[in-house]
Amino acid sequence: MDPKSFIFQAMIYLAAAVIMVPLAKKTGLGSVLGYLLAGVLIGPFVLGFIGNEGEDLLHFAEFGVVMMLFIIGLELEPELLWKLRKPIIGLGGLQVLLSSLFLAGAGIYFGLAWQPALAIGMTLSLSSTAIVLQTLTEKGLMKSASGQSAFSVLLFQDIAVIPMLAVMPLLATYPLPLSKEAEVHTTNWVSDLPGWGVTLVTLGSVAFIIVAGRYIIKPIFRMVAATRLREVFTATALLLIVGIAVLMQLVGLSPALGTFLAGVVLANSEYKHELESDIEPFKGLLLGLFFLAVGASINFKLILDNPEMILWLVLLLMFIKGVVLYLLGRIFKLGIDQNLIFAFALSQVGEFAFVLFSFTAKRGILPQEIVDTLVAVVAISMTLTPLLMLLNEKVFLVKFGTKEEIPPINNDEINESNPVIIAGFGHFGSTIGRFLRAHNTNTTILDIDSDRVDLLRKMGFKVYYGDASRYELLYAAGAAKAKVIVIAIGDASKRLEMIETIKKHFPNLRMLVRSTNRVDAYDQMNAGMLHVYRETLDTSLRLGVDALKLLGHRAYTAHRSARTFFKLDELNMKKLAAIREQEQYINTARELIEELEDIIKADSRNIQFVGDTGWDEEGLIRDATRER
Repeated sequence: MDPKSFIFQAMIYLAAAVIMVPLAKKTGLGSVLGYLLAGVLIGPFVLGFIGNEGEDLLHFAEFGVVMMLFIIGLELEPELLWKLRKPIIGLGGLQVLLSSLFLAGAGIYFGLAWQPALAIGMTLSLSSTAIVLQTLTEKGLMKSASGQSAFSVLLFQDIAVIPMLAVMPLLATYPLPLSKEAEVHTTNWVSDLPGWGVTLVTLGSVAFIIVAGRYIIKPIFRMVAATRLREVFTATALLLIVGIAVLMQLVGLSPALGTFLAGVVLANSEYKHELESDIEPFKGLLLGLFFLAVGASINFKLILDNPEMILWLVLLLMFIKGVVLYLLGRIFKLGIDQNLIFAFALSQVGEFAFVLFSFTAKRGILPQEIVDTLVAVVAISMTLTPLLMLLNEKVFLVKFGTKEEIPPINNDEINESNPVIIAGFGHFGSTIGRFLRAHNTNTTILDIDSDRVDLLRKMGFKVYYGDASRYELLYAAGAAKAKVIVIAIGDASKRLEMIETIKKHFPNLRMLVRSTNRVDAYDQMNAGMLHVYRETLDTSLRLGVDALKLLGHRAYTAHRSARTFFKLDELNMKKLAAIREQEQYINTARELIEELEDIIKADSRNIQFVGDTGWDEEGLIRDATRER
């Protein structure tokens, strides 16, 4: 088979991703680095399964970024954007401005004129939306202060691409490449227009997307949805994205920005969730392809010819951006550990740099040799980001994290020994803590979110920062003397890790473990846990009791049935936890469900026959009223 054929190339890309991404995830490196390493491995400079067509593939794979920004736009209702205006404009605007100025200053220091230096500074000030959001999502940090701050900055950067593209033609100082001169006059509609004309076309295109989203696209989706053919709806969604991308390219703007605006306009649409579910598979596949293409397109020949220069440029770039980000984080009052995550996450250069540098080369803003060098620097900075995030997590956060860290192992420094330790003080753990505190039961509270630690301390709780799965932290918190530990952290894998640590080092400490769902509970029971608490079970039964009462059932009967259901369901869960074979599990589960329902029905009939009035005063009054 021809190694350049589409089927063979597709097999190579898929095989590389299937092998490398799980390995990277298993070793804690994350899926993004797995894709990048897979691209490097199959690229022209290692195994050579693919050649220089990786650069062409990069432009196709950028649709993954375009789709991602469309979905981000769908999730951002205009009201939410207004609420986030301060971090978006303040934090995001200052980051782009200061990074551009400092990086431009570095370019001038190295001998460039101010025009190309400014173009470089603006381009390198952008960070990778794809890598940062993917990495923070995998680590469960999107809802944290660092995640929200990073998202705000990335959002402003994506919007800032418009004025950058508008300003850059004014910075042209080099002659147009002869091979590109004709291309510039045919790639878009604005190449021959004066500056004010380009501005009008740009603003008109943005206005068109907003108006079309409100008054044209919604009726089209309504007509397509009426056909009840999901594949046609999916095709319409893809046509919308590709059509906007083409329009943006024709007017010289970023396709990602156009689809982002369309997503924001459709955020309040009744088709929001359907669009999101239809686009998500394509987005994930193309994003993975994008990362593969980035890895495959790294010019190792250029790097090997000038390794010291490339390395120093990468380090200087990420250092300047990291310092700017960290200082802004301090100004906007991020905690130390959240600020470190924020600075490390955004210190690379983003995927828009490939687009902008291509634009600068074609427009005579930068010479091709500088563009080639900077593209290599950008690709390496993107590749290093997951590694830097891991380094930050394992080294910097441990040594320089929040000052609320529990003291090191030293019995003299532990000034309290409480009978209960609560690990995780979010919505689940805080309810338990407040209940115990109301009963004069002292607790030692551990939490990994430093901002929450600060807030809870201001509210009067004695909370310590740290990873509760670490033996050292548990020991310092008094696990050797405590009677009970409540494991209420949100991460299921961390809960299992804590269980093993406590079983090994603190065997006399009784564990009460939060469980997200039945599958999670099975894992905990198979790890030896006797006290597993599914966080939705009690609430679900309480709602069921209220539903029965609204339907006219007596409160005593409803509560009694709920207690019976709870006990039987707990017993059945222990039976099912030991079953591994799927078909046997399904058959056993069906039998147990039927048995439970029969017992509940029999118990209800028995209560009605005996005429048990129980303790239900309200029910008695209601029943007496009915009899009259």
